[in-house]
Amino acid sequence: MIRLIFSLMLLTSLLSGQSTEKVHKARIKTVFGDLIVKLHNDTPIHRDNFIKNVKNGWYDGTLLHRVIPYFMAQGGNPISIDAPPEQALSVDQCTTLPAEIKRHYYHKKGAIAAARLPDGANPEKRSSGCQFFVVHGYKYNEAQLTGMENDNFKFSDYAKAYYKTQGGAAHLDMGYTIFAQVVEGLEVIDLICGISTGKLVPDRPNSDIIMTIEMIEE
Repeated sequence: MIRLIFSLMLLTSLLSGQSTEKVHKARIKTVFGDLIVKLHNDTPIHRDNFIKNVKNGWYDGTLLHRVIPYFMAQGGNPISIDAPPEQALSVDQCTTLPAEIKRHYYHKKGAIAAARLPDGANPEKRSSGCQFFVVHGYKYNEAQLTGMENDNFKFSDYAKAYYKTQGGAAHLDMGYTIFAQVVEGLEVIDLICGISTGKLVPDRPNSDIIMTIEMIEE
């Protein structure tokens, strides 16, 4: 009887066009407001690693320690908790994850990608197991996007639409694992990326932006 009920529920879901795949969302809390993010299920290694870190309280008290206007805001380094203002905070402070780079995700505004070391030291594009960045970016025109294309890489029409209307960081496409997207609170990214930086450490906000992150139960 239980199997029959489950089968009927699954059939009803399929017929109605609804996915049975679980939706994972998180709330990133900052002094400027909250970012509600949806994790991508087709990057399962990064999704599960992020959920584990959140549930373990890994990110609570960490800083958005690297902020570059019209580019991105990066955080999640565990040694940033209570870090003195003169301390530089690098990307390589945790284990790494294999890349899960997907062609259908692009670095539009609000995309969340795993930070990583540069290609020279990291040819496999392995991701940081803790640090991530939220794309701020800027708006491109058609000529700029076309000029970035080559025989091996073309932007999709969907990507171009986002880059021209919402903005992003198009030059990063196919270089980093995008594992989530901000679905509420895009204006918070503008505020974060408007903060003054670099008084003691390049790109580090002069006033700390502390994060706490929690999973949202659907």
